[in-house]
Amino acid sequence: MLGDVGVWIGSRRVEVGHARQRCVFAVLAVEANRVVTVDQLLERVWPRDLPLRSRQVLQNYLSRLRQVLSPEGIGIERRSTGYVLLTDPDLVDLHRFRALVTLARGAGDEHAFALLGQALTLWRGEPFTGLETPWLAAVRTGLQQERLAAQLDRADVALRCGRHAEVLTELFALAEQDSLNERVAGLLVLALHQAGRTADALAHFRQVRAELVEQLGIEPGEALQNLHRRVLDADPVLTPLPTPITAERPVPRQLPAPPQWFTGRGAELARLDQALEVVPGAGPERSRTGTVVVSAIRGTGGIGKTCLALTWAHRHLDEFPDGQLFVDLHGFSPTEEPMTPAAAVRGFLSALGRDAGRIPSELDAQAALYRTLVAGRRMLVVLDNAAAAEQVVPLLPGSRSCIVLITGRTRLASLIDRHGARHLTLDVLSRAEAHALLTERVGAGRAAAEPEAVDELVELCGGYPLALSITARNAATRPTIPLAELAAELRELGLDVLNHDTDPVASLPKVLSLSLRHLTGEQRTAFALLGIAPGPDTTLPAVVALTGSSKVDARRTMAALEEASLVERRPHGRYAMHDLVRAYAAATARDLDEPVRDAALRRVVDFYLHTALAADRLLNPFRPPIEHGQPADGVRPDPLPDSSAALAWLDDHHPHLLAAQQSVVARHDHRTVWHLAWALTIFHQRRGRLHDDLAVWQAALRAADHLPDPTSRIHAHRFLGSVHTELGLHEQSIAHLHQALALAQAQDDHVQLAHTHLTLSTAWPRADAAQALDHARRALEFFRVLGQPVWEAEALNLMGWHAAHLGDHAMAHEHCEAALVLLRRHHDPHGEAAVLDTLAYADHRAGHQQQAIHHYGQALALYRSLGHSYEVANTLDNLGRPHAVLGQREQARAAWREARELFREQGRDGDADRVRRQLDELAEGPEPVTP
Repeated sequence: MLGDVGVWIGSRRVEVGHARQRCVFAVLAVEANRVVTVDQLLERVWPRDLPLRSRQVLQNYLSRLRQVLSPEGIGIERRSTGYVLLTDPDLVDLHRFRALVTLARGAGDEHAFALLGQALTLWRGEPFTGLETPWLAAVRTGLQQERLAAQLDRADVALRCGRHAEVLTELFALAEQDSLNERVAGLLVLALHQAGRTADALAHFRQVRAELVEQLGIEPGEALQNLHRRVLDADPVLTPLPTPITAERPVPRQLPAPPQWFTGRGAELARLDQALEVVPGAGPERSRTGTVVVSAIRGTGGIGKTCLALTWAHRHLDEFPDGQLFVDLHGFSPTEEPMTPAAAVRGFLSALGRDAGRIPSELDAQAALYRTLVAGRRMLVVLDNAAAAEQVVPLLPGSRSCIVLITGRTRLASLIDRHGARHLTLDVLSRAEAHALLTERVGAGRAAAEPEAVDELVELCGGYPLALSITARNAATRPTIPLAELAAELRELGLDVLNHDTDPVASLPKVLSLSLRHLTGEQRTAFALLGIAPGPDTTLPAVVALTGSSKVDARRTMAALEEASLVERRPHGRYAMHDLVRAYAAATARDLDEPVRDAALRRVVDFYLHTALAADRLLNPFRPPIEHGQPADGVRPDPLPDSSAALAWLDDHHPHLLAAQQSVVARHDHRTVWHLAWALTIFHQRRGRLHDDLAVWQAALRAADHLPDPTSRIHAHRFLGSVHTELGLHEQSIAHLHQALALAQAQDDHVQLAHTHLTLSTAWPRADAAQALDHARRALEFFRVLGQPVWEAEALNLMGWHAAHLGDHAMAHEHCEAALVLLRRHHDPHGEAAVLDTLAYADHRAGHQQQAIHHYGQALALYRSLGHSYEVANTLDNLGRPHAVLGQREQARAAWREARELFREQGRDGDADRVRRQLDELAEGPEPVTP
């Protein structure tokens, strides 16, 4: 809020909209946790001309602010007299500034100096920049006065402690800004005198006195004149000596330099800041609680744990005036074995001034002495790269006045359980953070010249800090190479570009390899197989199939990989890897014996295929089954009790099934390629995944050329014809269907002839309704001979549909009623919904709008119960028409809006645009929509 741009909450910039909206936020933030009346808000934001419907405008602004601020943990509530912004005062830097200043006034000099310095770092230029109202101007003036007072208080404390060098430059600047401020003048005179520049001090006094006399006609005040006399008299009280540091209590400063390149991590830094919270009633000495553990559960090596710890530590050095201890425990070092706790604690004792000859030999005694030496001292202890809790426990101070930061690749669970450690998961950088980091490293000019290449490099690195660092180093050492060329190299070679043969710390594969050090052989094999398993993530049943292990063993393996930060556990029992970690796992899989890899892939593909086939049978029990044989030994498909469970499983595992088909395409397993397409078709139709259906059947058609059963090619052509129809590609549709028909005729396969005629009946547009009707009639004849009543009903429904298009509504009803009898007798709700939709269309065309609405409503309810979102969208689109004809605009609008959203989700942009136009017409003109 004190920022020079935007709005700042704590240490982060938050966008809250345009200037007026920022004004509303500013008023509420200044009065945080206090009610501001509506009249006060209006007066402070619009002091002169209120907008039209001002209270409604204010409510709109407040609603938008709630959306922005809610993720920050800040609420805006309506109270009886106005509104209140509810927040932790520390989240608003204005209130944190005031709290720190108040604490400083009750603290000892050294602590007060640190607190005031922390308060002043919250300022970022002029408050409320760009917001101009009389009320904010008055608040701005008051805040600037508060800032000046804090600056002068800090200078006063510094001079009492003999720390004149730290404030002399600032005092010169303040004196230039206001040469007549006697308090500033006095502090500068005293600072110059303490610095041994007494002549300059006296000269400055004379200059200030002359300006006061000339401009105001007055002499300096008594306090400034008294200081002048004491300087002339060389009063020894004016030059206090800094408090000496005795040899018995050295102040260690062991922190390595902060990382040169650091960006983002605002949420993580804020989490670490919680360790510095003031305990109520602790008095001027701030008491801290807890141990903060930074553990990269998802990111593993190279995720930036040490960079985060050092950045935070250097930002809070003033909080630890008694020193900072740092040790690299080498838990995952490429060149050294993990450090023993005894070696680490001896290093700390030496840094704390203990002679080697006075250090006990036993670890317990060493740890006790260490805790004694740091007791009551405000110190930071950074334990970097820890492998296990056993390394860390002896290095934990016993005093609550200390803070401990621990970095490692494991969770150090016992520290959380026994020592109350705070657990912080460090993930990859966001896209915006990664872009900012890479831009800063390669240079803004070079990045601006090739923005698309920078975007691709960011995408390929996936927010992984070490990958970004290596990429930036490659760019910096090759300044003449275009970034686009580096991106192409990274895209083609992957991990090889991120490798370094001689420097393991600068090589992503070598850094990742260290995480395998503590795994068993079985766990390493599982890690490698996960790298080549199909799909973006996995579940425990899939891991059981992949590894050929029991469920108990698979769970233990995944827990070990999660503990090693090689996989991330996600909601709903899913496990995922970062793309680069997965690429490394796939590279290690090349070291496995080929039969081991092939058997694992066969098992996991069989798991997905046989579960998908079972799901398909539940979704459409009337579909002719196919036989794929038994799954591989040890493979247990997921149990699916009903069609709802089947649809949910297919929703969850659809990416894995697509990836599984691609994997067996590469292995030339043509039979499985075809069967996966079959297993997915009904699901694709229900969910409107037309382009996915097109892709799987194109692969299946290529596979069918290698299969001995000619029926596989007929199916492939027929399903390709169907999906091309849905995509509006009429010529391609008819071509595939005629091929299917020719193949079926050549084989004299009446089943395939019936289904192909049925599909051809749906392929012809309205202009060819007579030809479509003829195909439906042929299909009906075949199905009656074959004794397949459900498919007979499908053909009757299509005949009714085409009859309605031809204007024969009586025939349409006759065919549909006959179809309903068959479908209800054989309990086919999906077919029943389709017939009800046809009846509704015939009613609509015949002018029976209420009856059309009734039938559409019945069809819609059935489609919703079946999870058939594709047909839900179509039926909603159709339902809006009779509502519009009857002038029921709200009902039509509701149906079309939902249809439009579903069309968008399903990628049916043409349908979505058409419905948008219908909505526009409904809003603009009085004319009803005609059939």
